[in-house]
Amino acid sequence: MQAVSTASLPDIVFMLLFFFMVATVLRTEEEKVKVVKPKASEIEKIEKKHLIRYINIGPPQDRETFGSEPVIQLNDVFATVQDVQNWVDKERNTMREEEQSKMWVSLKVDEDTKMKVVTDVKQELRKATALKILYSTNERERTGSN
Repeated sequence: MQAVSTASLPDIVFMLLFFFMVATVLRTEEEKVKVVKPKASEIEKIEKKHLIRYINIGPPQDRETFGSEPVIQLNDVFATVQDVQNWVDKERNTMREEEQSKMWVSLKVDEDTKMKVVTDVKQELRKATALKILYSTNERERTGSN
């Protein structure tokens, strides 16, 4: 009886390892803001998530240190409204050139946050020509008459 050749086994293992390294998306952002997303009935799922950049707005997780007023989180740091334009430019530069015009900005806003903060962020996004804005929500049943 002949022995089974294991000469190609390392090639297969490294090919599988490489595949999972490329195909796996790791969460790189730590949420420092508490966000209870509002509910909406007319929602759509976005397919090309690599084009989306996220802005979190809400009360900080560590209220003892940062207080209870809503803050803006860009990537892993707290920011001010004035930082939004520079952040958009930096995020665009991380994308391929042909995808830069297709960038979406998703606002993850706590349901108790006042609209003034959201409006100020949207004005800064407009100045940075980031005009494709998504609102992150949870799904709810549709209400009203047919």
